[in-house]
This record gives sequence, C-alpha cells and structure tokens, in this order.
Amino acid sequence: MTPVRLDSLDVFASIVRCGGFRAAALERGVSSSALSQTMNALEEALGIRLLNRTTRSVSPTEAGQRLLERLAPALSEIRLAIAEVDELRESPSGTLRINAPAPAVDHLLCPLVFDFMDIHRQVKIEIVSDAAVIDIVEQGFDAGVRFGKQLAQDMIALPLGPALRYAIVASPDYIERQGKPQVPQDLASHDCVKRRFPGGTLATWRFADANEEIEIAPTGRLTVSTAHNELQAALAGRGIAHVLDDYAKPHILSGRLVELLSDWSPILPHWFLYYSSRRLPSAAMRAFLDYIRSYDWQART
Repeated sequence: MTPVRLDSLDVFASIVRCGGFRAAALERGVSSSALSQTMNALEEALGIRLLNRTTRSVSPTEAGQRLLERLAPALSEIRLAIAEVDELRESPSGTLRINAPAPAVDHLLCPLVFDFMDIHRQVKIEIVSDAAVIDIVEQGFDAGVRFGKQLAQDMIALPLGPALRYAIVASPDYIERQGKPQVPQDLASHDCVKRRFPGGTLATWRFADANEEIEIAPTGRLTVSTAHNELQAALAGRGIAHVLDDYAKPHILSGRLVELLSDWSPILPHWFLYYSSRRLPSAAMRAFLDYIRSYDWQART
C-alpha cells in the first residue's frame, strides 16, 4: 500500500465536517481542486473510496465513516499536542475563528478584535457572522458568541460587553402619519417591521414595566432577516423597528429616528463568548480571553 500522508487525513475530516470541498477549501485557505487532488491521492493510497460525491453533496462512504470514527480522537490528540507546544512560544500566534451573530460582531467583537490585533500582531482572526445555533467544535471554530440560554452544557462562557437593551423606533415622518403607540398593545394597529431568524421563526417583541411583562408578535407588511435591514426600513419611514439600542442610538441622537415606548424597554442579559471545556485553548485563545476579561467596556461607551 502507498504510504498515507497524515495531512491528507485531516483534509478528509475537514471535507466531511464542512459538508463539501468548497467550504473546506475556504476554511483551509486553499483551492477546491487542491483538496480534490489530495482526496484522490488518499483514496488511491488506501485502495478504497472514502467519499460519495454528487453535484450537490459530499458524504462519507461506509469505509469513510469507519475511518472518521477512528480518526476523530487521533486528530483531537494531535491538535492538543500542537496546542501544548504552542504554549512554549514567547508570543501568541496562529488563527482564531469566531462565530457570532451580526449585532455582536458589529458592536462588540469587531472593536474588541481590532484593538487585540494591534497588541498581538502574530495572531490572525477570522470572524463569521451567523445567527444560527451551531456546534462550534464540529464546525471548526475556536469560540462563538450567543446569549447564555443558547449555550451547550460543555461550554465555558465569558460575559461579553454590557447588558443589552432593545429600542422601539420609527421615523418622524412615520409618526406624523400614523401617530405614536402609547402602550405595547397599540402596536397591533401599526406597521411593524418583522424579522425572520435563520431557523425560520419570526422574532417576537418583549416589553416590561414595573407591573407586567408583555410579549407580542409584531404585525406588518415587511419582513427582513437582519437588524441592518430593519433599521433601513425605519429610517425610510416604512414602519416601526425593534433593534438593539446600539443600532438605533446614533439615529435617535441625529433626529432621524424617534424612540417609542422607552418606559417598556427591558434590560436583557449580556452576550457571552463561549468555547469548549474539552479542548485546551491555544496561546492565542488564552491571550484573547485575558484581553476580554481586562477590557474596559464603560470607557469604550
């Protein structure tokens, strides 16, 4: 049998984890054709087909699945060994991959990462904006950002940034035409901009004052999938938007938007940066965690 290159086994695992050659190529920073050549060489060396390939999907054969089951612990041990060696470096280096929803990326992660990279110039960071709840370990990420209730039990979570607050906003033009809602129930007669999450569900709007909590399903003609689009619609006078205060604040200060129902806006939990408790963090990851712990969020705001 032709000798098998160990890096080709890691390529095989990446292709299956990513669900295809293109996604794996993007993750590894190489071309799809290069990964295809590596897989062809591996299958030829082993004398058996490891992947079922169609124009739409890639999946392991029975032989490929058996090989993966044995490979996973071995590859994990190899990564652990490399991480332990990395501890001996004088300065953190390597690449950190972080998965986070767009609002966390826009208002917390990007400013944080920009400052961190000025200090640690040998560290590369890739940020993927994604609101879906995923398995960060399976998808090859070092860390993710989500609300606390969305975290798996085997994750370590670190609070990221100040507490959150949603703002209900509309343009002065919209208010002149349609009037101001006085209580959350009044929104039923207004054109609210709805937002659909990646999983298909529509966002509900939550309100609270000293005496009660209310959750409503907004009604309106326009449905979008991002906070940016929701904000655009409000600025264009197309309806009432429900966005994080960080998005709305500059436009409220400039007078382009007016905040509504501010007495009903509840304070929400922090975002959390989370990572696996089963994986030894690299030197770069440890440096990033230390930086987050020491970051002065009040000075930033």
